[in-house]
Amino acid sequence: MRKGLIFAIGMLVIAGRAFAQDAGGGDGDDAKKPNMHELFRNSAVPKSHADFSRFKYRPIGDTVIEQPDAFRLLFRTPDGQPDGYAERRGMSVFYYDRHGNMTHIQPLPEDAFSSPQ
Repeated sequence: MRKGLIFAIGMLVIAGRAFAQDAGGGDGDDAKKPNMHELFRNSAVPKSHADFSRFKYRPIGDTVIEQPDAFRLLFRTPDGQPDGYAERRGMSVFYYDRHGNMTHIQPLPEDAFSSPQ
């Protein structure tokens, strides 16, 4: 009785492994499917563009990461730590430090509003 039960459990384990291998592709020679970022990069979807030339303040030595969809610049220190951000709201650009506190406001000239983005 005990041998029969152990045999049945063993067969279930072996069958479960075979089923899992068949569901996973089995051979492992399948090409890696592209992720969402790769699909977007290669698609015909129009990319968002924003003009950040009016954002005057940029921390010295920081790398600037553009986020055109949000019309925002992110600042990062050379070692990759967040160092604040700048975003346009209405007729001004607001600058924030790494803690989210506003450091200063830059009013934009009137001709900046001919292309609202």
